[in-house]
Formats: sequence, structure tokens, C-alpha cells
Amino acid sequence: MTDNAACPAFGDLGLPTAIVDKLAQNGVITPFPIQAATIPDTLAGRDVLGCGRTGSGKTLAFGLPLLVRAAERRAAPRRPRGLVLVPTRELAHQVRDALLLYGRTLGVRIGDVVGGSSYTRQINELRRGVDILVATPGRLTDLIEQGACDLGDVELSVLDEADQMCDMGFMPQVTKLLNLVRPGGQTLLFSATLDGDVDNLVRRYMNDPKTHSVDPPVSQVTTMEHHLLKVLPHDKNRVATEIAARDGRTILFVRSKYRADSLSEQLVKAGVPAAPLHGGKTQSVRTKTLAKFREGRIQALVATDVAARGIHVDGIDLVVNVDLPAGHKDYLHRGGRTARAGESGRVVSLVAPNQRRMARRLLGDAGVEAQQHLVNPGDELLAQVTGARQPSWEPWIEPPEPERERPRRGGGRGGPGGRRRNGGPRQQGERRFSGGHSEHRGRGGSRRDDQGGAGRHREARAFDGDRRTRRDDHAARPARGDRHHGTPAARG
Repeated sequence: MTDNAACPAFGDLGLPTAIVDKLAQNGVITPFPIQAATIPDTLAGRDVLGCGRTGSGKTLAFGLPLLVRAAERRAAPRRPRGLVLVPTRELAHQVRDALLLYGRTLGVRIGDVVGGSSYTRQINELRRGVDILVATPGRLTDLIEQGACDLGDVELSVLDEADQMCDMGFMPQVTKLLNLVRPGGQTLLFSATLDGDVDNLVRRYMNDPKTHSVDPPVSQVTTMEHHLLKVLPHDKNRVATEIAARDGRTILFVRSKYRADSLSEQLVKAGVPAAPLHGGKTQSVRTKTLAKFREGRIQALVATDVAARGIHVDGIDLVVNVDLPAGHKDYLHRGGRTARAGESGRVVSLVAPNQRRMARRLLGDAGVEAQQHLVNPGDELLAQVTGARQPSWEPWIEPPEPERERPRRGGGRGGPGGRRRNGGPRQQGERRFSGGHSEHRGRGGSRRDDQGGAGRHREARAFDGDRRTRRDDHAARPARGDRHHGTPAARG
């Protein structure tokens, strides 16, 4: 079923007045087609299958009804009532933030569990109780095996970007998790495609789903243009540099981490504010890089396919395939970073002579018709198609981060960092501060802090892996004798 008719107002969809008012305060007045189509069915308790590309408004389509359902009664500790599974950490954070904006209105508690973050923080959050849990499959599986989470009370499960989860190898973990939720619960699945493993999920876990297809695939988006730029091999990097120097935000895709680092370094030397994004970077670095890109502090992002699956940034009007993707699905996923939410965009692929046959086959499989151009560095045609211009050729120096205020040390009596005026004991609930973070004494007098475990633990794992290859400080994991009760830790 395709739903592209005129959309009603949010107030006509059965949502509580408090949510409708909050949407209006945020300037969200008219729902996207997928929201208008799916929200009434979800509120009515139907299983819903939504087919739409990234940027079509899927998060609020499942998020608003999920909040309404979760507000009916409070979840018990470690037992969420709503579950959202997503393929990447970055997407998990974005979904969580979007739900938090409206969840506060209904008093709904929202938490997230993803790889690359403190086990202790996540275990403590679950222990306090969350009504809706946003999770990547790998980390959630780990926490369930530790006894820190139980899905037996989950009444509404959401699979967001299900095709990407399947492509990234999460199908076994997803099925294992869905087998743990309450039988007879409600399931929502959103995906850009409905073939292969996604179809298996639909058949196995959904009961007579109401299907809504409200957005064409990337290859059919009329606001998106596709171009093949034929370049000589020794000109490719120079052409990429001129394109990256354009006004506006640009994502340049490459095939390897090494290539992302080297091209980004070249752009910076040419005067282009740029940064790489790939699985070799730590979670904190990737988060900061994406924040800088969203805020316009860097204008060119050089990314690999896996890392870019978490990029959901509005206002990107150009995607450049510096290296051709491995297959047509990757081409469509790359292109999905632009022309979001009704905006226009262009996808440009740089093709050397020996790659032209491969490029034509790739575009054919993707169902894309592309304009073809023969270009050289500095061409007027290159500028017309992409907005390319000459960079400054003076190395770009990133401005320093604004310093945050830190607690003063050694202050006057009664001031920050100073002694108490009356020298009395600390009041109940107060914590002592050391080195800018709170601490208390654990069993045996050993120090524990809010970063989790005995001091800050480190975690190294594969980018998409929320997979089970990791190296953790044992202080962040439950003790053998406390396997089903989490770990003792400071309250967050």
C-alpha cells in the first residue's frame, strides 16, 4: 500500500494533546506521509510494516506511539516495556535524543545500550528502570546474558533500518532478542527494502502487518540527481579536493580506513575543513566528528560505508563516491545521505577509464540513470555539476575547542573547592569530588567512580560489532557470584 495522499494534522492521528502541543512548540505541525499512515495503526495495536528511505520521518512514526504506550504504566527495574533495535551506535543516540524530547512530556524514561560505552552506566540505568530501551543488538545481548536486562515485559518491539541490520550480520542476534520478548506483543518494522532476511523477519515475527510504503527508493527520488564524472586516475584526488572545497557540507565515500585517513589529510593540507569517519576511530572521536559536521565546523566528511550507516544529518546536498561501492545496495545507502526529508541532492561518482563498465553495471542494478561527463581539474563543467572551486592551498588549522569551566580548587572558605565553613560532615547524598568527577569508597575501601568500575575502564571493539569481539576492564563486568544482579557501582 502506498500512502502519499495529503496528510492530516497530528491532532487528527489520535495522539494525546500534550504530545501535539509539544510538537507545535518545536515547529512540527504537519506529519510526514509515513507518520500519518502508520501512527493510527500503531496506536490501534496493529503490527506495522513501513517501507521508506532514510529521512522520511520514520523515527517519530514509531516513536510517538511507542511513548504513548509506554506512558500507560511504569516499567519495573531491568524490565523495559518498549524496545527499539537499531544497527549502529550513532543511530541509537539519535533515536534516543528524538524520543527524549517528547518523552519528558509524558514522564516516560528512555535509555540506550550500545557498544563503546560504559557497561556500568548502562547496568545502573537498567537497574533504576527504563520504560523504552534503544539498543544495538550486540550490547543488548551481552547485558541480557549478564542478567542485567530482561525482555519479558516488552509489549512493543521496533526494528529500525532492518535491512541495514541484516546487511551488517545482526540477523542471528535480532532473532534471538525477538524470541525473548513477551509473546503476542506488537511489532513494528521499518526498512528501505523488504527482500531477503527482512522478509524472513516479517514472516516469522509479524502478525498480519499493515503495510505502508510512503516513499520511493533512492533510485526513484525525483529531487536527487546522479552523475558519473569520468576522470583520469592521476586527476581523481585533485578533482575530489576541488569538489570538497565547495560551499556546503559534502560526504566523500572511500573503500578503506587508510584511504579515508589519507584523503582527509590531503584535504586539510589543501585548506579544506575535513575529517575522516571510519571504524578505526574510537566512539568518542566519531561522535565529536559527527557533531562538528552537523554544526558546520567541518564541511567535508571522508567516510567508509560501515561508518556512514550512522550518519543522519539534514542539509547534505552532495554525496561523492570517490571510490565506487562494492555493490548497488551500498550505492543506494550512500545516496540516502542526501535528498532527505524532501530536500534536493546530488550523487556524484568519480570513475576512471577502467571502471566505466563496472560503474554502468552498478547503476543498472541500482535502477539509476546517471548523466555522464568527462571532466578535468579546474573545468567549468565540474563547477557547474558539483559547485567545485579551487581551495586555498593553505593548510587548514582547526580552531581549538572552547574551554569548559572546571571546578575551582583551593578556593576560599565556603567557596568551591574550599573547606566547609562549619567543618561539619557532608550531608546525606553528597559526594566528594576528586579530579573533576565524583567518587565514593567501595567495598574494602577501594575507590570507585562514576566512569564505572575501579577507575575508568577501556573498551575496544569492532565498529559494527556491537559484535562479540571486545576487550573490557573486568571491573565493568559483573562478578562471578553476582552474575544476575549487575555490578556494585556508584549511582549515576
